[in-house]
Amino acid sequence: MALSLNPYINLRGTAREALEFYQAVLGGSLDITEFSAFPDMGIPDEDQHLVMHGQLETDDGFTLMVSDVPSTMPYEPPAGFSVSISGEDATKLEGFWNGLSEGGTVVMPYEAPPWGGRFGMLRDTFGVDWMVSLNAR
Repeated sequence: MALSLNPYINLRGTAREALEFYQAVLGGSLDITEFSAFPDMGIPDEDQHLVMHGQLETDDGFTLMVSDVPSTMPYEPPAGFSVSISGEDATKLEGFWNGLSEGGTVVMPYEAPPWGGRFGMLRDTFGVDWMVSLNAR
C-alpha cells in the first residue's frame, strides 16, 4: 500500500478562492465539500458555505488540500512552513512560479542560486509560503 504526504492548508474564509487559484496555476481536478453537506456538525449558519474540505489533484501527481476554519474555532494564518515544488521541467516550473507569485510577495527571486538550477521563494496572495526549485543538472 502506497503512502502519501500532502500539504493541508487551513485558511479563514478564503479556501474556495485559494483552491480555484491553485487549480488555475497547477491544473488538475478540484473537489470541494462545504460544511453545509454535514449540517449536524454544529457549524454556525453563516459558515455553512465555507469549505470543510477541498482537494486538488493535478496531472503532475500533486495533492493539495485546503479548508476554511469556521468562525467558532481559533485560527492563526499559515506560518513556519513552505509548500515546495521542484523538478526538471524548466518551462512548467517557471509557469508555476509566475502563477503563484501573481498578487503575492516575492521573498527571493526565481533565479540561479550558487548550487545551480533556479530557485525562488514567495508568499502567495493567501499568505501561504512557496518554494520553487529547478534542479541543477
